[in-house]
Amino acid sequence: MESCSEEEGAPSEAPSTGLAFGAAYAWPDGLEVTVVEAKVFTDWDEYEKPDPKSTEFRIRLKLENKGQKPVDLGDLSVLVDGATNGGSAAGSIFSKGSAPLEGRLAPGVSAVKTDDNALEQRYGKDVVVTVQRASDTEDVMVFPEFTGVIK
Repeated sequence: MESCSEEEGAPSEAPSTGLAFGAAYAWPDGLEVTVVEAKVFTDWDEYEKPDPKSTEFRIRLKLENKGQKPVDLGDLSVLVDGATNGGSAAGSIFSKGSAPLEGRLAPGVSAVKTDDNALEQRYGKDVVVTVQRASDTEDVMVFPEFTGVIK
């Protein structure tokens, strides 16, 4: 898979849609994102309980800053839609093992973060995960879409 040019501000050669879980997408400033997996969540704490009508799951994202400047992970957000019968997942936060998209990522550093969701069972387990990024510059306005199955 091709990635973006090392020159900051150069457009990415990589496709931004139809990416499989495990594939990487790099923005022109060097921030690279990979949707590692979407996995059914079962590690409830004493104050949480599953919704019998929903598939509750955790997405793991690998982020790597291959650029020259720190990146604010708070500028990232994740949207999840059902890929078979429609539907949108509701965001959630499960206590155990949560690593939300927050803080800054220094150049040359990578991290694995999580995004928790619930999708009504009637929408199936095939999902499209869109990683959005807020920015004042247009070079990061591409929002990559990853397709996979909640396991």
